[in-house]
Amino acid sequence: MTTPIDSSVIITINPGSTSTKVAIFKGTQLQRQEKLTHEVERLKSFKKLWDQFDFRLGAIENFLNQQNFSGTSVAGVVGRGGLFKPVRRGTYKVNETMLADTRQGVQGTHISNMGCALAQKIADKYGCDAYVVDPVSVDEFEDIARISGHPAIQRRSLSHALNLRAATYWAAEQWNIDPVAHNFIVSHMGGGISIAAIQKDRIVDVNDASSDGPFSPERTGGLPLMQFIDLIFSRQYPQEKIKRLVMGEGGLAAYLGTNNVQKVFEMVQRGESLAKLISSAMAYQIAKEIGCMSTVLCGDVRGIVLTGGLANSQFLMEWVITRVKFIAPVLILPGELEMEAMAHGLCRVLDNREDLKEY
Repeated sequence: MTTPIDSSVIITINPGSTSTKVAIFKGTQLQRQEKLTHEVERLKSFKKLWDQFDFRLGAIENFLNQQNFSGTSVAGVVGRGGLFKPVRRGTYKVNETMLADTRQGVQGTHISNMGCALAQKIADKYGCDAYVVDPVSVDEFEDIARISGHPAIQRRSLSHALNLRAATYWAAEQWNIDPVAHNFIVSHMGGGISIAAIQKDRIVDVNDASSDGPFSPERTGGLPLMQFIDLIFSRQYPQEKIKRLVMGEGGLAAYLGTNNVQKVFEMVQRGESLAKLISSAMAYQIAKEIGCMSTVLCGDVRGIVLTGGLANSQFLMEWVITRVKFIAPVLILPGELEMEAMAHGLCRVLDNREDLKEY
């Protein structure tokens, strides 16, 4: 029998490309977490992204039904926030406008768009409210950061805002400083890489991890533009293949045939020169982007935080730190900490340390 959960809890939900993570927190303390893995072939059977909704919802409900919530109240359900309209940082209550925008895909289609809708359904089950914290579309750019080089294209603020902002709070706690009073550079490094200049709790600049900045285990990052135009018009690849080349089949996967950094490390240890060159180039580009963000903050940087799955790679982090340690102290917070970040975000509202935002 599952041990009962003995007080008010927070449920967090994070849909990913081939899995859905669900976690149960007592305040900010993790009680249980499950990664619900979905068979790729099953997902491929759905023609459109939102056709997966009932399938994923059923998997979440099955997990939660196995938990003993007897005598327990649920304080809230937090879903991963996706590509909404541009919003300010903070915690938002899910409402009908948000649900409509996320289904419409106002800034694009991504699995994170489903987070708020899944959270709403589970919240209805437990008689509480649903929330999102620091969605992908957090946008607090100043006008100067939006300029791209041509008026037909504007730089957008789309990032791993949830992790970026949470990392500053956790780093500030370790350094015993006020996160709102200082500037940070945070590098979230996973399947995609977001590197942000955070000025007194505000993400004032960040690369678009889908098409800009460093290459990653499976994304190209920014590419030489003229050569990329030639590749598109060579008609060597159809449009969908080009998109997969940039996001999904680029980076380490394109150069080395794997997006697994541990396997790349093993290749480096075996003395494979290409693996060492490509992985060190990824570290080089991460460090270079951190350097760029230091200029956004005019060199006033209290700390650099390295987080995400790639932060578990000691050899990669050593290469990055060697190049950036002159800028500011560096802290490594390894792992993809979205579940914890969502619970902390809601607790800041429930504890009256932040105001609840309206979408």
